[in-house]
Amino acid sequence: MAPKKILNLDFFKRPLTTELFGIKAKEVGLPPGSLIHVGKQKIEKPVIGLVDYDQENFDTRTDITIEEATAFKETPSVSWINLSGIHDTIIIELFGQRFGIHNLALEDILNTHHRPKFEEMDGYSLIILKMLFFDETTQSIDAEQISLILGPHYVLTFQEKEGDVFDGVRERLQRSNGRIRQRGPDYLAYALIDSIVDSYFHILEKVGDNLTQLEEDLLINPEQSTLGRVHHYKRQLMLLRKSVWPLREVISELYKEESPMIREDTQVFLRDLYDHTIQVLDTVEIFRDTVSGLQDLYMSAVGNRMNEIMKVLTIMASIFIPLTFIAGIYGMNFEYIPELKWRWGYFAIWGVMLGCVAGMVLYFRSKKWF
Repeated sequence: MAPKKILNLDFFKRPLTTELFGIKAKEVGLPPGSLIHVGKQKIEKPVIGLVDYDQENFDTRTDITIEEATAFKETPSVSWINLSGIHDTIIIELFGQRFGIHNLALEDILNTHHRPKFEEMDGYSLIILKMLFFDETTQSIDAEQISLILGPHYVLTFQEKEGDVFDGVRERLQRSNGRIRQRGPDYLAYALIDSIVDSYFHILEKVGDNLTQLEEDLLINPEQSTLGRVHHYKRQLMLLRKSVWPLREVISELYKEESPMIREDTQVFLRDLYDHTIQVLDTVEIFRDTVSGLQDLYMSAVGNRMNEIMKVLTIMASIFIPLTFIAGIYGMNFEYIPELKWRWGYFAIWGVMLGCVAGMVLYFRSKKWF
């Protein structure tokens, strides 16, 4: 049997509203568009990275300044500018000033508990998604917000920390094969979103394997700790559904709305991405039903174990009932009980008792009660 997964019980101590539903109190009384970071600081210093390319040229830079990034705003090539670490509101405000991003959009970017959304703005499009990672140590899903700004010649991405699921996109850009180097920033935005959706499939595969192992553990040894694991994965699937369900709406709006930032030939790929999102959502719903079934399986297994215990106790009681009856008769204080003065009476009673036990055991075995 495979070793049991170790769960981090601190997960159950986290506030349910913040972890699952993204509800967190904001500063009261501030005007709309106030740049306040909502969430945890996950990186010490913000880092700006750049990938600039066209069909012939490719350039990548790390840890550049906001002034260097701004220089690629109007270039005819496609520029992917990534900011890791959004807790510094000054840098976010500078991005807004240099790239003409409205303060309301910047406010959404700074709110790491924001619901995934797509919004068409003046001169650019705002896309907010959830990037998920599966932690093998705690067997839990970690969520990180990522915001995309799709402009005429650039894509801006805002992440909470370094490390993402875009290594495949970077490799395709560097190898200069396929269609990604021949297309515009809208296709780059599609490729980034597609990588996020693909990562959901990887997480679902991990969760599915764990649920299969959990089902086997429930059948073999339904302990209280196993029930805790069931509740753990139920909560994880709630978090996953919270990220995927609004993503379906985002992708639908991307390919249905006639956005000036998205070309018609890219909408074909967005429709395919929408199908993948539906597939992810269907799998999540299947897993949620599976977890509900595991709860019923646990209760059934515990009930069966109790029934087995009661069956053993009942059989033992049934065997001793006639013996108690015989002992009770000959334990009565009557003066004249013929067998009491019989020489072989004691041995005869033992014979009768053993015969009763043997007869009942044979009867129970014939009924296959044990």
